[in-house]
Amino acid sequence: MALVDYGSDSDAEQQQRYSVAGAGPARLPPVDPTPTDRDNNDNDDDDDEAEYNPQDAFGLARIEKEGGVGTDKAGKGTAAAAAAPSGSSAPQVIAANLASNNSLVTRPSDNVIYYNASYADLTRPVQGPANPWDDGKLEKQNALTGHVEQQHFSDLSFKEQQRSFQVLGYAANPSIAAQGSGAANQFVGNLQAAQQNAGTLVSDLKPTRAQTREMRRKRKAKGKLGEFDDPDDEEGGEGEGGAAADGEDGADDVVEEGADGEVRQVKRKKDKPQREYLGPWAGWEGESLAVVVPTEEEYEEQELAGGPLLNKQERRKKLLEEAGKRDIGFGEEKSVFHGKEERDYLGRTYLHVPTDVDGVNLRGEPGSLESFVPKKCIHTWTGHTKGVSRIQLFPKSGHLILSASLDTRIKLWDVYNEGKCLRTFMGHSKSVHDINFDPSGADFLSAAFDRQMKLWDTETGQCKQAFSNGKIPYCIRFHPDQPTTFLAGMSDKKIVQYDTRSGEITQEYDQHLGPVNTITFVDENRRFITTSDDKTMRVWDFDIPVPIKLIADPSMHSMPAVGLHPNGKWLAATSLDNQVVIFGSDTFKQNRKKRFAGHTIAGYACEPHFSPDGRFLSSGDGQGNMVFWDFKSGRISGRLNRAHKQVIVSHEWLPHEHSKLVTSSWDGLIKLWT
Repeated sequence: MALVDYGSDSDAEQQQRYSVAGAGPARLPPVDPTPTDRDNNDNDDDDDEAEYNPQDAFGLARIEKEGGVGTDKAGKGTAAAAAAPSGSSAPQVIAANLASNNSLVTRPSDNVIYYNASYADLTRPVQGPANPWDDGKLEKQNALTGHVEQQHFSDLSFKEQQRSFQVLGYAANPSIAAQGSGAANQFVGNLQAAQQNAGTLVSDLKPTRAQTREMRRKRKAKGKLGEFDDPDDEEGGEGEGGAAADGEDGADDVVEEGADGEVRQVKRKKDKPQREYLGPWAGWEGESLAVVVPTEEEYEEQELAGGPLLNKQERRKKLLEEAGKRDIGFGEEKSVFHGKEERDYLGRTYLHVPTDVDGVNLRGEPGSLESFVPKKCIHTWTGHTKGVSRIQLFPKSGHLILSASLDTRIKLWDVYNEGKCLRTFMGHSKSVHDINFDPSGADFLSAAFDRQMKLWDTETGQCKQAFSNGKIPYCIRFHPDQPTTFLAGMSDKKIVQYDTRSGEITQEYDQHLGPVNTITFVDENRRFITTSDDKTMRVWDFDIPVPIKLIADPSMHSMPAVGLHPNGKWLAATSLDNQVVIFGSDTFKQNRKKRFAGHTIAGYACEPHFSPDGRFLSSGDGQGNMVFWDFKSGRISGRLNRAHKQVIVSHEWLPHEHSKLVTSSWDGLIKLWT
């Protein structure tokens, strides 16, 4: 194997190399440094003369100054490699120009970056190993109110000081600076008590003998186990029993003579001892444990009012009756008719659909007329003393308005004749939350916060039946095709199905995780959709307690109110993120292209409704405004600013009018707009 000559600086090695290569002795040529050797020597001199720069740890500045690495030398190295035999064992070194990579190296002290760095590179930590013993305590010590230092403090000592401060009123001063100061600064709290007790902790403080005797003197006798007091002895009965008691257990009279023999004092040596065993339950002297009875003032007030003194339960019952908040049981309901006559000359009641209204056919098909946005108020119904929570028009004709209020009453109003209140229904003790007509309008249901659901006769005002399962009903709906069945969404996360003929629960739907807010029938009344506070929407087959679809998304909010489009294909749901979202009633998917915003409804269950022809979508807001959108384009078509003084929670479109709308608010008013 041939060896490759790499050159040497030694003269002996040069002479030996020439002598070996030739056949005989060879003359040593004069030593003349080659250009390569001169370059190497120059570089060594430059390296010795260059000063070390601590900010240039990688020597990149020197590389830039020299104009790169291996430009000329690379060519020579390549030529030497070509001249060398193919079997050479020397490694081949590829020269790389590090100056081109200089822009990629950044230091913590650099202020300028000479290349377009990515966000991932900019957010990388400083290069270097992490300190496993660095707990970041310097950052934790910087508090808003000062500097925090870590100190070792025994938990037992801390609790002793805390207990001493609670019982004795003083504790040791935790400040280190106060340890070497005077005695007055060694404690915090009651310094006088600390001085009296010599700074003793509560764990070391023991009562003196005098204090112990005083406590024992105040404590009553424990008695003897197995013995009981005789009530005759306690009352001081006369006769043999009394005499024996006085002789045996009675108090002894001790007679003392004075110094001169004239003054005689009689004192009680000791009270009668307690024989009945009380043990640790024995009381203390001075305790007054007695049954609380009415005071003299209460007796005087009752005597002035006339009648015997009432006990606590009777007094509470009377107060509830006076406040009108007593629970009204079934059979105690009543209604008041406010008109002149309940029937006209033909024997017809107010349920009869009028046919003499000018220009309006109340028996026609709803939605046959084109709708417009209303602009002004033409009538106001007043009568409720508190806010109106729900209104509903009479089915199909809309000539009557049924309103439920927070004042526990339900009222029936006339629309087309005189516009007055026809009847008031009184049967709930708390606010009425929801009402619903049956498909014919002859009966209606009411749900209130007194946990009662009641079935009323619209014509006579009689309460036919009452239902309750002990929970608060939030919504209630008749089945459109089965008037004897209704559903109620309860506060216990269930939907309860009742039969009005038997009054019993026939089915329960219990898949929701929160109170149920709405119930809406779809798909030709074979299915219904429910919404809940759990921010989900569930689809059910009627009479089957298993949901067929669950609509839940992390971006969804609670939907406390839902309205159905007249064609039955769309559902408008009020979302508590200040918008109205649309769902398909056949696919039960949200239509992302239709989103209606521009009003503030967060925290309110403002009902969305469609106009009879389906052209407009309307909703109230929390400021008492009414907003109208074009359902096709999604733009706001109109607005009724300050229609009410408070939030508008419910409204209805008259089905046989062009632009008439009924609104109700928490201000207690019901208004008609056109």
